[in-house]
Amino acid sequence: MKTTNRVPLAPAVRLTGKTIVLGVTGSIAAYKAASLARRLMTEGATVRVVMTHTAQRFVAPLTFEALTGHPVGTDLFPSSSGEVGAGGARSAGPPPAMNVMPHLALAGGADLIAIAPASAHCVAKLAHGLADDLLTALVLAAECPVMVVPAMDGGMWTHPAVRANVRTLRQRRVAVLEPGVGPLASGRVGQGRFPDEDAILAAISGALCAKDFRGRRVLITAGPTQEPLDPVRFLSNRSSGKMGWALTEAARDRGADVVLVAGPTSLAPVPNVTYVPVVTSEEMRKEVVTRFPGTDVLIMAAAVADFRPARPARGKVPKGRDVRMLALEPTKDILKELPLRRAGQVVVGFAAETGDLVARARGKLRDKALDLIVANDLTEPGAGFGTDTNRATLLDRAGRCEGLPLMSKHELAHRILDAVLSLP
Repeated sequence: MKTTNRVPLAPAVRLTGKTIVLGVTGSIAAYKAASLARRLMTEGATVRVVMTHTAQRFVAPLTFEALTGHPVGTDLFPSSSGEVGAGGARSAGPPPAMNVMPHLALAGGADLIAIAPASAHCVAKLAHGLADDLLTALVLAAECPVMVVPAMDGGMWTHPAVRANVRTLRQRRVAVLEPGVGPLASGRVGQGRFPDEDAILAAISGALCAKDFRGRRVLITAGPTQEPLDPVRFLSNRSSGKMGWALTEAARDRGADVVLVAGPTSLAPVPNVTYVPVVTSEEMRKEVVTRFPGTDVLIMAAAVADFRPARPARGKVPKGRDVRMLALEPTKDILKELPLRRAGQVVVGFAAETGDLVARARGKLRDKALDLIVANDLTEPGAGFGTDTNRATLLDRAGRCEGLPLMSKHELAHRILDAVLSLP
């Protein structure tokens, strides 16, 4: 039996030296916050937990005190003796300001506040600027990024009042993650589950990253294209769009003004970017060629079809018809159709191959006049279409070639953006 050495994943986030205030509210998912706190600490963060009174009915503060090594904040006005948690922990002689106004001390020392899970009640209080407990007062006093991770019953998440509150928070640049879809505590199946832990950490990492793309206009393509055979059938590929989505989120988090041109996928649109859905390679070509002159960085992560049916049928082709040959014609190469570049424009391409990876990537880098190409071998475990991870090799116009280990697509997205900034 052939065996292969498993390559460990590169870290999904880098939080060393960061202080995260983790707010826990009265949701049945409160117990999941304990695992999130441990994960944040594993990534190098210092975690300070603040719990609402309702949250303490689901999980005891002592749990978080034991995990983080810090007392848990539970009251807006703790006793002068230093009590801060219902678990009986006392702080080791905090300054008077901490005893009298703990929300100011916590806000001043936080790099990010993540409320996870956030109940519908908490979302409403945040949207309306209420501050009747330690957590909501902390949010109003904070100048750092705030992230809300909702978890509630599906009927609550879709209620018009909750949706309006979420819109209000997002308009104030508060990051509100989308809850997951699946079985809920009520027995229903719907949207309201505590999001995947990896997704939360990726969002936190993005919120804390440097805004080194601020002022840049980034155009990204993603997903597959669909080339019609007839009105109901088409040729396509296995691209899920996940790499393009990760690049879009990373560029947005780093301050870029992002336009995402995407073929058909099952992924939800990325918040706070311009989303342009397309279907065929020709539709994608027109959008890219039209938008390119106003773009600073173009990243072609889409798996654009190389061929399409030469004569699509106007009506559905009956099953019984004797069809033995399908005439195909090449699609236009979008990168070769781009208008003349202005000085400073950067173009990044992708090469998904099944052999001779570096040689083929170098050929595409040269033939398409790219500044950077991201090459990955589709036969590698954990790489390629449909996965949440990828293993890539970066090659640039200066001749540099860097092989990267297996890592999450979110981490790879940031490595690609780093490479764009380091181009000579």
